Amino acid sequence: MKHNNAMNLYDRRCMLQRSGMGIGALGLAGLLCDGGNPRAVVAGDVPRASNDQGFQAGPHFPPSVKRVVHFFCNGGPSHVDTFDPKPALKQYAGQPLPVSLTTERKTGGALPSPFEFRKYGASGLEISDLFAKTAAHADDIAVIRSMYAQVPNHEPSLMLMNCGDSVQARPSVGAWVMYGLGSENKNLPGFIAMCPGGMPVKDSENWQAGFLPGSFQATYIDPKQEKIEKLIENIRSGHASTTVQREQLQLLQTLDKERRLRQLDPRLNARIESFELAFRMQTEATDAFDVSKEPEHIQQMYGTHVHGRQTLMARRLLERGVRYIQLWHGAGQPWDNHAQIEANHRQLAGEVDQPIAALMTDLKQRGMFDETLILWGGEFGRTPVSEGGDGRDHNHYGFSVWMAGGGIKGGTVHGGTDDFGFKAVTNPTSIHDLHATILHLLGFDHERLTYRYAGRDFRLTDVHGSVIREVLA
Repeated sequence: MKHNNAMNLYDRRCMLQRSGMGIGALGLAGLLCDGGNPRAVVAGDVPRASNDQGFQAGPHFPPSVKRVVHFFCNGGPSHVDTFDPKPALKQYAGQPLPVSLTTERKTGGALPSPFEFRKYGASGLEISDLFAKTAAHADDIAVIRSMYAQVPNHEPSLMLMNCGDSVQARPSVGAWVMYGLGSENKNLPGFIAMCPGGMPVKDSENWQAGFLPGSFQATYIDPKQEKIEKLIENIRSGHASTTVQREQLQLLQTLDKERRLRQLDPRLNARIESFELAFRMQTEATDAFDVSKEPEHIQQMYGTHVHGRQTLMARRLLERGVRYIQLWHGAGQPWDNHAQIEANHRQLAGEVDQPIAALMTDLKQRGMFDETLILWGGEFGRTPVSEGGDGRDHNHYGFSVWMAGGGIKGGTVHGGTDDFGFKAVTNPTSIHDLHATILHLLGFDHERLTYRYAGRDFRLTDVHGSVIREVLA
């Protein structure tokens, strides 16, 4: 049966009220659901029938992972300085390359990487010394060296990487995951975006819900803030006590019960759900974000930098059932190094290398690594030729990301760029392919995870994408 997502005739509450077995069904719903979003409770193929809200009823097949953490190096890290060694650049240092592609600005001759690449682990995976600590986990990492985007501009490339479309406003990957799987903890958001010191370019559009229910948008956290009131904006009321807030929510529930307000206006439904979540979070979030409760040796393992702090927060949130976490590097586009690539990349990598390695070690020792997908990368790469002598311009023709964790074949390389790192030439891999693979690891066929909006069934990958089978275990 097709449902009109804008205004359904019967919501779940109404159905239960009119059912002779309403109390029994309500008890069953409490066992099977979180926040009104049913999810699978047994392994195996799960019915895909939507419930009354139009939400998916769980994964299409047994998932490899339960949760995702995405280290987003906004601004565009240089692949030829991190995970894609190009020794041929030394032969052409300062000279024009025998390949020519259009760049945003005028560029110079070849710029060899100032960083040393070494082989790590039994696999011999080549990684630069910028990520020497992360490289200790080389045999768990699958590097995709043949990624490509559509244009060399931050805004559309951010939208493409995060939402699957560089032009139209679409739901973000995390919102799709929430739509498909729901939350495991009704007292915490299932989708969280952390960015120290402010927001990245495109702000909250990077983690928007788009045409999906508004409750699937990420909750933004600034890990530089230490007080819970600053860490999570508006989590506590400045004028109403807990008792008064509870009474206000009870009034909303009564009005909703009588008039079905939520079904009449999806935006109002999202607002009410945000009120309810904020009320429940006042106790749970205080504990979840308090990294001081961790043993001293764990805090030292992650490091004292803000990135260590936010990564340790992420681990505590993953433990508590948060589905999708994005860890942005900082406000604006810190990896956008058009000048002084050596000094800037060394500083930026130094801020996240230890936390990334610590998270992987920590997840392993807690038995969570095989149930977690870790993703690293930016919205595009950088040119192998110089800009201004010691910087690199944007490069969407070819760049690298890597994945690790459950369902990933570690110590592998998929695809490749040309001899100089300018363009993906071996197994070119689109952003849609990457998204299809993420959904596959979470138990979804990306072609079947759809949402009807404006008379059309939409999906994260639009009409594109293939699962990258070569990186799967």
